[in-house]
Amino acid sequence: MHRNLERAIRNAIAAIKAGGTVVYPTETVYGLGASALSEDAVLKVYRLKRRSLAKPISLAVSSFEMLREVAYVAQSQLEIITRLLPGPVTILLRKKDMVPEILTAQSEVVGIRYPANPIATRIINETGPITATSANLTGDKPPVRIEEVNIKADVIINGGRCKYGVPSTVVDMARGMKILRRGASYDRVLHILQSETAGEGVHGLSVS
Repeated sequence: MHRNLERAIRNAIAAIKAGGTVVYPTETVYGLGASALSEDAVLKVYRLKRRSLAKPISLAVSSFEMLREVAYVAQSQLEIITRLLPGPVTILLRKKDMVPEILTAQSEVVGIRYPANPIATRIINETGPITATSANLTGDKPPVRIEEVNIKADVIINGGRCKYGVPSTVVDMARGMKILRRGASYDRVLHILQSETAGEGVHGLSVS
C-alpha cells in the first residue's frame, strides 16, 4: 500500500476515534464517516452535509458480528443478508439501543452498509460502526472521485474512482421485504431476493 495512503488511513482512524470526520472511499460513492454511535459525531456529519435532522443517516459495519451488535437480525434474514453483503447494498433493520436516535431521525429502523472496500472495512475494524452517507452537500451529486467531494472533513482519503459510481441499492427487511431504491448491483439483489423468497410462502417482496 502506498505510504501516503497508509498514513491517511491511520490519520482517519485516529480522527474518528477522537470524534472527528473522514471522507473515505467505498465501492459505490465516497462516504462521510464519523462514529455512528456518538451523537456529537453524527451531528457534525449532519452539519457538514447541511442535512435535515429529519432525514436518517445509515451506518457502516465491517463484519456480520458488528451488524448483529447494532441491529436485530433473525436467522432467516441473516441467511439472505450474507448473500447480499459485503457489497453495494443498504439493509434496513430494527436498531438496537446503542444506535443513537439522531442517526435514525428518531426511527427504530437503521440503514446498514457492509462495504466491499478494503480501505473502508479496515477503518471500521479499528473504530467500530461509522456513518455511511455520501460525502456531498445535500442535494448535490454523490462524489465518485475525490475531486468531486465538496465538503470539508478532518481527513480525506483518496482511494481512486469508486467501482460502481452510483449509490447503493436499499432493501427494507425491517418491514417485510421491499427494495426501496434501485442502485448499484440492483439486478443481482433482485435475483437473490426472488430466489430466497420463492417457494417459501413469502410474498412480501416488492419494488418501489
